[in-house]
Amino acid sequence: MDSLSPSGSQNGREARRRYLTKALFKVNIQNSLGPVQVVMQPENTAAELTKAAIAVYVKERRRPLLGSVDPGCYDLHYSQFNLESLKPEEKLEDLGSRNFFLCPKFNLENTK
Repeated sequence: MDSLSPSGSQNGREARRRYLTKALFKVNIQNSLGPVQVVMQPENTAAELTKAAIAVYVKERRRPLLGSVDPGCYDLHYSQFNLESLKPEEKLEDLGSRNFFLCPKFNLENTK
């Protein structure tokens, strides 16, 4: 048996966890020119990806500057055309995508 192939007693998800320790996620931030690339474990949550993407954006001194670096002020979406935001506690491995869109939370107080 090949040393890289999963054994027959494991299911696909366990085998994937065994071999895939980290994955590359791309996060487009609203009004930014290109995606931020973040390497994380698939077991991490959407909230942790948001926090890491903001940290990379600030570290790389990207423009435009963010209004806030608090991850709680942002929503993570599958794309800019998807109105429903992802739940912060969702695991990245369960989302089925590695490309996301980050935008500030809509605040009714700011629209008055």
